[in-house]
Parts: sequence; C-alpha cells; structure tokens
Amino acid sequence: MIPVHRLDNAIDYTLDEKKCSRRESEESLEGEIDKALNKDKTEQDLFQSALGCTCETAFQDMCRVKEMWHKEEGVQGFHLVQSFAAGEVSPELAHQIGLEFSERLLGGNFQAVVSTHLNTKCIHNHIVWNSVSMKNGRKYRSNERTYVTEVRQISDELCRKHDLSIIHTEKSERVARPYAQWLAEQNGAPTWKTPIQQDLNAAAAASLTWKQFLRALEQKGYAFRFDRKYPTLILPGNGRTVRFKTLGKQYTPEALQRRILYPKPPRRAGKKQPPANRFLLLLGETQPRRLSGLRALYYSYLYKVGALPKKPRYPSYTVREDIRRLDKRIEQAEFIFKNHIEDRGQLAALRQKSEDEIAVLIKQRQKLYRYEPDSPQIAVLTEQLKKLRHTAKLCRNIETHSIEMEQRLQAARLEEQQRKEQQAKEEQKKQSRNRDNQKRR
Repeated sequence: MIPVHRLDNAIDYTLDEKKCSRRESEESLEGEIDKALNKDKTEQDLFQSALGCTCETAFQDMCRVKEMWHKEEGVQGFHLVQSFAAGEVSPELAHQIGLEFSERLLGGNFQAVVSTHLNTKCIHNHIVWNSVSMKNGRKYRSNERTYVTEVRQISDELCRKHDLSIIHTEKSERVARPYAQWLAEQNGAPTWKTPIQQDLNAAAAASLTWKQFLRALEQKGYAFRFDRKYPTLILPGNGRTVRFKTLGKQYTPEALQRRILYPKPPRRAGKKQPPANRFLLLLGETQPRRLSGLRALYYSYLYKVGALPKKPRYPSYTVREDIRRLDKRIEQAEFIFKNHIEDRGQLAALRQKSEDEIAVLIKQRQKLYRYEPDSPQIAVLTEQLKKLRHTAKLCRNIETHSIEMEQRLQAARLEEQQRKEQQAKEEQKKQSRNRDNQKRR
C-alpha cells in the first residue's frame, strides 16, 4: 500500500483504459480463449468502478471533500494493488472482489476508484482512495498494524471465500503470526525463533561447505527433511518441526548456502576494505588472474547460480534450479583448483592413475586377507582405497557434470538474450504509449 501525494496521477494510472479494457488485452491468454470460443461481445468490456464519486470526476470529487474539511495538505490518498495468481480468476470475479474489499476496508467513509487491470499475465486490481473521510473529515490511518489486521486479513478472507489461492509476500508472512510476535521481531526482542536462528548462524559461520553445515547442526541435535516442497528443520529434544523459510528469508537453504560460500568479512574500524573473494582464497588462488578451462567453467557456473560475491542482476532459472546441488559443485570446484586441472584430458589422466592405484592396493589387501588377516596394514590400505575411490568418482562426476554445466550456461546465455530482446520490445511499446498519450493531451 503506497501513500499518494499526486492523487491525480494515481487516479489516471488506475483508470487507464488500455490497462483495464478487455479489448486492449486481446493478446493475453484470456483474450485468445475468448476469441476461440466466440464469446458474446455484449459482456462487460471495461472494469472500472467508483465509490462515493464517479470515475469521470473522481479527482475533482475527492478534492472537494478535502476543501470542505480544510485538509488539503499532507498525504492525498492511498494506492493499493491486489494481485491474483495467473489463470485463476476471471476479470469479472477479480473486479467483484476488489469492490467487496474496498467496501469492507473503507466502510463507506472514503471515496475510492477500483479498476481491474488485464495488461499482465496476472490479473490485478488497483484501488485508490481519498485520505480524507467524506463523512467526518478524519484522515485514513495507515501503518503496519492496520496493514496486517485489516488490509491483508480482508483480502485473504475474500480469496478464501471464492476458493482462490493466497499469494504470499514478505508482508503477507506477518499475517500468519500474531502482531505481538511480529512487533517483537521488528524491535529485535527474542522470540521462539531466536535460539534456532543463533544455531544456524553459528553453524554457517563455522562451515565451508553445505555438508559441514549439516554435520554441525546434527552435532547440536537437529535433523532435516529435504524430501518435500518446503524443506523442514527438526528441532532437538521435542522433535518439533519448523520450515526453514518460517525462520526468515535469510534462513532458507538457498540463502544459507550462499552465506556459507561467501560470508560477510569482519569489519575493521577506520578503514573500509573491499570484500575478498572467499571462493578463490579457499582454493589457494591468492592472486587475481585470468582463469581458463574447467576452472573458468566452474567459476562462471557458480557466478550464474548466484553464489559468488558479484551476483548476476538476473540469475537465469536454467542454472538457478541447480542450486540444491551447490555443495557438490563447490566440492568439484575445490578438487579442480587444488589439483590444477585445466581440461578433461588431465581429468581423465588423474582418474586413470587413481584406478591403477586402486587395482594395486586391492591385490595387496586381498593377499593380506589370505595370509595375514589380523594385520593392521589392512585398515591402512582400506583408508587409502576409500580416498582413491572418492577421487576416481569425483573425476567421473566432473566429466559428466561439466558437460551439463556447459549446456546450462549456453541455455542461460540464450535466456539472457531473449530477456533483453523482450525488454527492448516492452521499452518500445512504452515509448509508443507515452507518445500517444502526449498527442491526446
């Protein structure tokens, strides 16, 4: 919800016929379906309504109320956007919900305009209302508490009434918990989440990889469930469960993985220093230099995932969906850098060397099993075999995954190109609309 200081601009935008007319949205999926089904052309075309005023004279009507009560200064009105999930609601139903919402929220005390916009894939309502009551001259009070207890609550109740899904945002999460709890969190006061967050923070600070992080939490008695839509943390002692995302957006698995890979450096008094690239420092690359081969591939891939300090502005979904395997990718990258592997030829040579050594050690151990079954050397050979097999497995996985990563990066570049082309088209359309609006004026 946005306080408005230029009420005329807000009303003009809300009542823009290009955005709320069915005719202007014929390129949308709904428009195409309507054409395919030959819907009756007599159905409603423009989705605009007014409460306590008229759409044509809304701004003038609101100004007269302000003049009548001598309250022409300060915030002029409020602008609210009510969005619905894509493909879930018709323009008629969306507009009906917008009107019901406005009537319940404002109680007939404030003038308002309600417009349903059809110019995006998600149908949404724009609601603008006067800051001054036409009945008693009092100003509408907008704060965090009214947003939680009135705006979000009414909107969510109406969505449930019409069997629509509720779109969760950062603010909507506040509705799901008591206001007192939210207020405590805002003021930095401890809540039931605080000790869990502290444990997660400590484990992340002490870990270099995701596996280390999980082991650190297991030592504190925590368990995990990642085989579900929302990854869950099982608390020590009582076995209660809590979703990672419930603890805050900085405590989702993805956010924690990024934090582990690139933590914030400690601040030094008096002098600002640019953050070091922890990833390269971890791999022994103390001097900045141009990377090539497999090392460049892994560094570029982790950048595209969004895990490195200079994150891409628009992380590609093609590579971002791989973030669940970030720990594996880091392990592979560490292996490549520490062994100075530039290409798959070197990788194959290292794998072959490991497999040859494995074959020799297996024969030695088999001989000991037969002639000296109690020899302590068996345990030593078993440990050596374990490390060599891990090395050989890493080489095989890197060979396979590096090819996949090259394909994903290629797809990401194509996606980025398409995004830029789409942005250019939208910018051209916007400029064209602006020129048309200027001509009309």
